[in-house]
Amino acid sequence: MMDNVSVVTMFTLSGLSGTTNYRGILFFVTLLCYCVIWLVNLTIIVTIIVDKNLHEPMYIFLCNLCINGLYGTAGFYPKFLIDLLSTSHVISYAGCLLQGFVLHSSVCADFSFLLLMAYDRYVAICHPLVYHSVMTKQKVCVFVFFAWLIPINLVFIGSITTAILKLCGSHIPKIYCINMLVGKLACSASIAHVAVPAFNYTFYFGHFMIIIWSYANLIRTCLTSKDNRTKFMQTCLPHVFCLFTFFVCLGFDLMYIRFGSKDLPQSVNNFMAIEFLLVPPLINPLIYGLKLTKIRKRIIQFLCDKSH
Repeated sequence: MMDNVSVVTMFTLSGLSGTTNYRGILFFVTLLCYCVIWLVNLTIIVTIIVDKNLHEPMYIFLCNLCINGLYGTAGFYPKFLIDLLSTSHVISYAGCLLQGFVLHSSVCADFSFLLLMAYDRYVAICHPLVYHSVMTKQKVCVFVFFAWLIPINLVFIGSITTAILKLCGSHIPKIYCINMLVGKLACSASIAHVAVPAFNYTFYFGHFMIIIWSYANLIRTCLTSKDNRTKFMQTCLPHVFCLFTFFVCLGFDLMYIRFGSKDLPQSVNNFMAIEFLLVPPLINPLIYGLKLTKIRKRIIQFLCDKSH
């Protein structure tokens, strides 16, 4: 048993213990998925940056959502691909904390940008007369700044409380590191390690409730007008679908961490673990790119120009 945090210099990740026979195929599929994630997200990002007609609040928030998707997946896929080619699956203490920081802050930033996108649609449809005075360029810049700053600061504080724990183990039963699993290795409970995550969960549960409230008001407003229904179908439906995808994937992962069963096959456990790192970063830009007319037309126009 280890009774001092300085003793633990490496963590062992056991999530890939049963994948020896098909590790090559898994590496190819994972690499392909990661390349597609980069392709679709980068397409949306570049399209929004290059086209000045897309420099509107909704598209700016979407651009940052895609950037965050690349940021979050960069904290997982490179290390996972290396592990698939390796016989030993270990990660350094500092690397574990860094990976946990990136994954946690990415999820929290997702909440922030989904909240901003919900708020933007709420003001645009429910209060169209004040939209341009509320969503000015200056305010949008402030919103984006704090949407990055707050998650990074909150997760950084959580990472500090994890880093000062005295650990009595170095085995993590997953394919990546997160603070919660490192905290389970602590020799004794820490008030700070319990209080900080509790505050973060409460804070982002508030985000979730505001998002639900925004869309409830949107739907109620849209039922009273055909024009609002059309606007909702064109611009809000992608948000609703992506919100549903994000919350379902995150919910599965949280339930697995809290109540995961050792009776489940390792492949099922691994899929549940990476679902929120695969589905939202892949689906979000595809849904927005196909459904939002301005982005779709701009991408098609670019492709047609290239072909000619």
